[in-house]
Amino acid sequence: MLARIKKTLWTVAAVSVVVSGLYLLWFGYRTLHPGDEVYAVAPGTSLNEFANSLQSRGVIPYDKPLVVWAYVKGLSRSLKAGEYRFEDGINALALLDQVTFGRVISYPFAIVEGLTIKQTLETLGRSPKLQHSLGKVPWEKLLERLGVTDYDYPEGLFFPDTYTYSAGMQDVILLRQAYKRMKEFVEQEWMGRDEGLLLKDPYETLILASIVEKETGVASERPLIAGVFHNRLKRGMKLQTDPTVIYGLGVRFRGNLKRKHLQEDNPYNTYTRVGLPPTPIATPSAAAIRAVLHPQKTQALYFVARGDGSHQFSETLREHNNAVIRFQLKGKRKPFSSMPKK
Repeated sequence: MLARIKKTLWTVAAVSVVVSGLYLLWFGYRTLHPGDEVYAVAPGTSLNEFANSLQSRGVIPYDKPLVVWAYVKGLSRSLKAGEYRFEDGINALALLDQVTFGRVISYPFAIVEGLTIKQTLETLGRSPKLQHSLGKVPWEKLLERLGVTDYDYPEGLFFPDTYTYSAGMQDVILLRQAYKRMKEFVEQEWMGRDEGLLLKDPYETLILASIVEKETGVASERPLIAGVFHNRLKRGMKLQTDPTVIYGLGVRFRGNLKRKHLQEDNPYNTYTRVGLPPTPIATPSAAAIRAVLHPQKTQALYFVARGDGSHQFSETLREHNNAVIRFQLKGKRKPFSSMPKK
């Protein structure tokens, strides 16, 4: 009799194990419909709490089987904080993998070529979901806040690209990524530069590339514009480029560059000073950096905007003045701003 009872108990236990196993399999692989909602997991949330929240929101029928699966897979302590969105048709095991491997919602942030660091920081400050740890740190003190000691001035040091971040990430992490990419990129490109360039180091590359970036309206012209600037540097000519003057004016620039601005001496006025300005004036693109290190061979020393984004290039001052009259002054001969009084 006792033997029969034991046999029955073992049979019941075995059936229970099989039924439980089949239920776990059904639970793990059944199709779920979580909807398009965002599921936020706060730091310190336990797996039990997370599973219970999924049950309460109707994503899974019961919470305990998810916890059991986590223990079975050795993931019971691997829940990652963040925001999640689960695809329609996902199963519980795939959902468990997503939250334990931290495949969270990503948000984009773009550093745009041609913009200044001040403009970039303003955009960064408006980015949702970021932890804005920079607060009211002046942009001039940005590198100190990032722990960067290689340079003193932040302009032009952040690689333009679209970066992704998860909710709660610190803004400084994004900027450190962009700084590291720019540093590695320009140093690598510097190693393969053309011979005979007057640039001293990768930083001067960024300075000239930022000028090329601001002067370029048609992407294909970057190497030619770079060639013109290299020609002027080799001849000891002033670069005479308006974007550097505008940068030097800062908030005093109201959208109209005047003759008096071109005559007002400061380190960024390339109409009054020979050589490069002391720092970049904007974020240079990868294409601008490559153009500066591999400029197009040309005899041109001047260029002027045609009004359609492209430029007219000239080898002599006479040709250039005629081009200014044609494209800028609509054929009228009168003094123009690019020829300030000496």
